[in-house]
Amino acid sequence: MKIIKRNGAEEIFDINKIVNAIKKANREVASVDKLTEEAIREISVNVEHSCLNMSHCPSVEEIQDLVENQIMNKQAFALARTYITYRFRRALVRKANSTDEQILSLIECDNEEVKQENSNKNPIVNSVQRDYMAGEVSKDISRRLLLPKEVIEAHENGLIHFHDMDYFAQHMHNCCLVNLDDMLQNGTVISETMIEKPHSFSTACNIATQSIAQIASSQYGGQSISLAHLAPFVDISRQKYRREVAKEFDKAGIPIDMQKVNEIAEMRVMDEIERGVQMIQYQVITLMTTNGQAPFVTVFMYLNEVEDGRTKDDLAMITEEVLRQRIQGVKNEKGVWITPAFPKLIYVLEEDNITEDSKYYYLTKLAAECTAKRMVPDYISEKVMKSLKQDNCYTCMGCRSFLTVYKDENDKFKFYGRFNQGVVTINLVDVACSSNGDEKKFWEIFDERLMLCKEALMCRHNRLKGTPSDVAPILWQNGALARLKKGETIDKLLYGGYSTISLGYAGLCECVRYMKGVSHTDPKGTPFALKVMQHMNDMCRKWAQETNIDFSLYGTPLESTTYKFAKSLQKRFGVIPGVTDRNYITNSYHVHVTEEIDAFEKLKFESQFQALSPGGAISYVEVPSMADNLDAVISVMQFIYDNIMYAELNTKSDYCQVCGYNGQIQIINDEDGKLIWECPNCGNHDQDKMNVARRTCGYIGTQFWNQGRTQEIKERVMHL
Repeated sequence: MKIIKRNGAEEIFDINKIVNAIKKANREVASVDKLTEEAIREISVNVEHSCLNMSHCPSVEEIQDLVENQIMNKQAFALARTYITYRFRRALVRKANSTDEQILSLIECDNEEVKQENSNKNPIVNSVQRDYMAGEVSKDISRRLLLPKEVIEAHENGLIHFHDMDYFAQHMHNCCLVNLDDMLQNGTVISETMIEKPHSFSTACNIATQSIAQIASSQYGGQSISLAHLAPFVDISRQKYRREVAKEFDKAGIPIDMQKVNEIAEMRVMDEIERGVQMIQYQVITLMTTNGQAPFVTVFMYLNEVEDGRTKDDLAMITEEVLRQRIQGVKNEKGVWITPAFPKLIYVLEEDNITEDSKYYYLTKLAAECTAKRMVPDYISEKVMKSLKQDNCYTCMGCRSFLTVYKDENDKFKFYGRFNQGVVTINLVDVACSSNGDEKKFWEIFDERLMLCKEALMCRHNRLKGTPSDVAPILWQNGALARLKKGETIDKLLYGGYSTISLGYAGLCECVRYMKGVSHTDPKGTPFALKVMQHMNDMCRKWAQETNIDFSLYGTPLESTTYKFAKSLQKRFGVIPGVTDRNYITNSYHVHVTEEIDAFEKLKFESQFQALSPGGAISYVEVPSMADNLDAVISVMQFIYDNIMYAELNTKSDYCQVCGYNGQIQIINDEDGKLIWECPNCGNHDQDKMNVARRTCGYIGTQFWNQGRTQEIKERVMHL
C-alpha cells in the first residue's frame, strides 16, 4: 500500500512510523496516562486496516486523523492532546516555509500529484518544472498575502476551488477568442517586430502560429482561432499564382490560355493550403510556450462565418485539408502515426452540410471519419446555438467556456477579441452533504457558498483592474484582444459584458442523489437539478446588475480537482454510497459515467442543462471503435444538430511502443491497489512506452491523469 505525503510524493506505507509517533507522544504524558505497548500496536494495526479499506491512496493528514480517533477511542485524552499539539507545532513550521519541500519534490520528479496535475504537461521537462516552481511561489504568495482567509480556507477544504492560483500573483486572465482577422488584415507586432498584412495564405498561417505562441505565453487558458479569418488569403495567393503562371507562359513563348493558367494556379493554391495547414498543425504541436506545454488552441470551422461564394469555397478547402491531415495524425518518436492533443477542432453542423443532398456534406463525412479515428472534431449545432445565443453562432474558448452575447458601441455583435477573467467553482456535493438532507438548510448553505464564490471572483476581477496594456502587448496593444495605447489600463474591457467572469459548478449528479436519493436523470430528481441550475443563473444575473461585470455560469471541466474534491468530501463526510464513494465527482451537469443510458437519450437529457449553463457547457457520448461504422457517427452528428448545442464523441486511440499494439490500452489495479495502464497484448506498464489519448474535460489529454480521474476513465460505460 502507498500513501501520499504532504509534498505530493508517494511513499510505501510503514506501520512503524505510526508506532513511533504514538510512542513519542506517549513519553511526554504522565505514567497514569500512558498507553501500553500492546495498545499502541493495536491502534497502529487498526489504522493500517482502515487505510487498506480506503478506495484511494491515503494522505498523511488522513492517517493522522485516524490515529487521533483511535487514541480517543482508548479514552487516552491526555495522550491525544499531546499528539494534536505535536501536529500543530509541525504545521506551524511548515507554514513558515511552505514552498521549499514542494519545489524540491518537483525538481526530483517524485511529486505524484503534480505529475498528474495536467494531462498535457510532462513534469520531467525543465520548462514544465520551471513553470510549476513559479506556480508554487505564486500559490504561496496568494495564500499568505493576496486572498482573504475565508477564501483560502474554503479552497483548502474543498468547498470551492479557486482555479489557477499558480498564476494569480501575476496580472493574467484565463482564455480568449483571438481576433486573428484584425491581426492579419491590419497588421500586428510580435516581439517588437512589425508584421504587416500577409500577401499569401502560407504567410498568414505562419503569422497565426507565431501569434498563438505569444498569446499562450501571456495568459493561462485556452485560445480559439477561426479558419474564416485565414480564408481571404487563399484568393490572394490564387491571384498571385495566376500572375506568375501567365508570366511563365509568356517567358516560355507559350500562348497564354487563361483556362490552363487558372488550372495550374489552382493546383499551386492547393499545394499551398496543404503546406499552410501542415504548418499550423506541426508548429502548434511542437511549439513549447513558457508554461512548458504546447499552446492550448482550438481551431473553429464554420462555413457560414463567411459570405457565400469564393471565400466560402476557399474556407471549405481549408477545412477539408485540416480534417484530412488530422485523420492522418502525427508521427510519434518511433515514427508511428498517433493522435495529437492539439489543436482542438470544432466543426459547425449547419444546413449546408448536415444532409446528403447539402453542398458541403462531403466535409461532414470527412469529419465523421476524423472523429472515428482521432476523437475530433467536436460539434456545434448552428441551429440550436442560434436559438440560445440571440441568433448567433460562435466558437468556445478552450474546452467549453463560451462568452456571453455582446454588442459593441456600434450595436454590432462582437465575439473575437474578448476574454474570460477567471473561474471559481462551487462543490455542489459539499453543499448537499453539509445540509444533512434538509432542503431548507441546503438553500441557506448554497447561498452562503455562492457569496463566498462571488468574493473569490471579485478577487480575480480586482487583480486584473489597473493592469497596464504593456504587460502583454500582443494581447492588449497589437490586436489579439484590443488596440489600447501604451500605458493604458485594460479596465474598460473588464466591464459591461466585454469580458466574462465564470461561476463554475461541479457534482450536480451526486448533489441530487444525496438530496433526493435518485439520479438527476430520474423524474424525481430532475426538477431539483434544474432548480439548482436556475438558482445559480439567477445569482449571476444579480451580481452582474450590482457590479456591471458579466458573471456567467460555467460547467467546470474538472481535471485534477475532481480528485481533490472527492478526497475532501470523504474526509469531511466519510463514504456515502453513490455520493462520496469514488475518487472523483462528476463534472458539471453530466450524467454519471457509470449510469447506463443511450447516447441519444443522454444528449437529449443534457441539452436542457446546456441552456442553463450559458458560460460554458459540453456533452459527450462514450463510444467504441467507430472506424467501420461511420453511418452511426453521422447519425449521432445529425442528432446533435437537431437537439443540443455542443457535443463530442469519445473514441479510443492508443498505441503500445513495446509490441506495436493499436487499440485500447486498459486500466488495472497493481499489487498496491494503484490504478495503472496496461497494454492488453504484451502487459507493458511503462507509461513512457505507450501513447494514450483520452478526452477528460472537453479536450484530449496525452500525459496521463491522477488516480481520481483515472478511476473515472476506467468506469465509463458505453453509450452506443
